[in-house]
Amino acid sequence: MAEILLLPFGSAGDVFPFIWLGRQLTARGHRVRMITACLFEEQARKVGIEFISLGERDEFEAMIRDPRIWKSGIGTKVVFEFAAKSVEPYLAAIESCGKVDLMLAPVTAFAGRLAREKHGIPLITVHLQPAVFLSVHETPLLHPLMRLFNKLPAGFKKLIFSLPNPVDLFALPKVRRICAANGVKPPRSLWREWWDSPDGVLALFPAWFAAPQPDWPANLLQWTFPLEDLAREQTLQPELQAFLAHGEPPVIFTPGSANVQASRFFAVAAEAVERIGCRAVFVTREPKQVPPNLPSSILTVEYAPFSTLLKHAAVFVHHGGIGTMSQGFAAGVPQLIMAMAHDQPDNADRLERLGAGRGLNVRQFTPERVAHELKHLLEGIEIRQAALECAAKLRQMPSHEVLFAWIQSRMKPCHPIS
Repeated sequence: MAEILLLPFGSAGDVFPFIWLGRQLTARGHRVRMITACLFEEQARKVGIEFISLGERDEFEAMIRDPRIWKSGIGTKVVFEFAAKSVEPYLAAIESCGKVDLMLAPVTAFAGRLAREKHGIPLITVHLQPAVFLSVHETPLLHPLMRLFNKLPAGFKKLIFSLPNPVDLFALPKVRRICAANGVKPPRSLWREWWDSPDGVLALFPAWFAAPQPDWPANLLQWTFPLEDLAREQTLQPELQAFLAHGEPPVIFTPGSANVQASRFFAVAAEAVERIGCRAVFVTREPKQVPPNLPSSILTVEYAPFSTLLKHAAVFVHHGGIGTMSQGFAAGVPQLIMAMAHDQPDNADRLERLGAGRGLNVRQFTPERVAHELKHLLEGIEIRQAALECAAKLRQMPSHEVLFAWIQSRMKPCHPIS
């Protein structure tokens, strides 16, 4: 039995893939412990993962309630600053675990890389979305202006990439100070030196969604979407089941599990579905964001596993988070994305290139435009066919044994932390 640490950082879309990894590794006889925000303790323990809480609930809530987090560019600053602030408590939690064989972490869990350098614990960097690969060959669309950037020669892109970048501007100074305090040589650049672990890089999205590029890491294994949503542990609530059973398939709307500032999103959604006369389900952790006095054709729920709910959907409208979008692919349902920040514009761009949906920015997300796009998605045969083709590709699941043999090959015998 190996001792494995999972170090996810972020919202449910960032944490659930690690819950999936933990579920699989636990089933293979390993001891798995997860260190992340206390918000996810119940979900982790449900699948048999030991849990170590990182910080107070109020700290994570403060980050997701910061209105800047959903603004292009500025949201990245908020995330990286919070990631840097989390390094010391993350490292303390890692060091409390005693012997560890392997860590799996996203790039934003900087303490994972610090623990590797300090204690020699093997680390697999887990990338959940292609937007983290700043390739000069296929540069992710992190901002609308990057459509022009993508037309530039590769040599010019390399020059631009050599300039200061957000992760170094916003997180590096604090990380360097913590490294020095722990006797670890500080990196000169988080992006150039710490982005991808030398021990292994795992990309949890399929090649048909984002093809590997020549300048991606050589020690990378690309797999597919994990599609974890705890559907085994949670069924649809009776009221939702009854709603789905009595009427036409609804349009499903969600702004993301971490979005607590989505009042405008739901106000636009309510007006758009009224214009075209369709039913809808609103999914939000804070129902108070939903307009009052909605008609009986719209039902609001706080949570529903999308792998179950989307089997009943006509169209899926959401923020473009990678986990949410992958559930839309698996269900074979046309999607409409309101991309705000982070990886969302790039995910929306890839969705459009696959022909399986449409992407809008925040300004374009108006009742008139959304109603127009919904009609197109509800009636468009080609888009629906493309969505079904994505679902068919996802059913061609690669071997679990190949993935977990690769993960296990990165381990070392139990490494004590002293």
